[in-house]
Amino acid sequence: MSLAPFKRPAGSKQSADVSCDCGNVPAAFQRAARPRRPLFARVDRRGAILPIVAIAIWWAVSEAHLIKSGLLVSPAQVLATAWQQIVSGALFKALSASLAREASGFVIGTLGGLLLGSVLGFSRLATRMIGPSFDTFKQISLFAWIPLISVWFGLGDAAKVVFLSLAALLPVAAHTCDGIHAVPRAYIEVARAFRYSRWQLIRAVILPAALPSIFTGIYLALIYSWLATLGAEYLLVAGSGIGNTLIDGSEQFRMDLVLFGVIVVGVTGWALNALARALERAIFARRSQVAAR
Repeated sequence: MSLAPFKRPAGSKQSADVSCDCGNVPAAFQRAARPRRPLFARVDRRGAILPIVAIAIWWAVSEAHLIKSGLLVSPAQVLATAWQQIVSGALFKALSASLAREASGFVIGTLGGLLLGSVLGFSRLATRMIGPSFDTFKQISLFAWIPLISVWFGLGDAAKVVFLSLAALLPVAAHTCDGIHAVPRAYIEVARAFRYSRWQLIRAVILPAALPSIFTGIYLALIYSWLATLGAEYLLVAGSGIGNTLIDGSEQFRMDLVLFGVIVVGVTGWALNALARALERAIFARRSQVAAR
């Protein structure tokens, strides 16, 4: 790897010539350096084939009345329910409540995970003292904390946000710590040869090299917190939310409402995933432009 990214910090003394082969540039940075294409040019429309075929089979079976059961409703019934939920404002109320909880838990958990992961990544003492306990904590199923959380925080939004924060904290902390530990030793040696201070080493070498792993943790935290939102609304029933819409449909034996809720959950999850990927691409593209200057 070229030494161009390692600029000599201001005020440092001239050192001896240094040459070092630090390996290839990480693949994530190579991808970021490629010319960006329009968003819709990156969408593979072949992914719509399976949903279209599934809906067509569903429509044909329901219209032919091959299965006479209340468990099978037609796509037209689901569309009618969707329209009723949209017009009445019930969809907006439920989805906004779920997304507000998800956003709160995601932000709190991500910030806590970045802090904990950084401490574990940069401090050997913290790794020895906290690391074993954190590794044990990761093995406990997230839903095992529900009884304890419900006793301490009740069944309201506070308990749900705590639950979602735990769901987001674990992957962010683990990937942040792993990303820092995985920085190639050669990068650090080159930075030290250029007399980087500790802060310059962290800011200009370690964090950029660990950024792909950190983003993976944040991406997983976004997914886990959304999935945990539905679990929290199922198990901590108080309040509105898309999970409660599914519960209402199940209790009323309204499969059209249940299927509508499932579709909303899937589309929302897909949108969050697409948003996270677009943000990641934008940040890496910006970093590549700054590095090229």
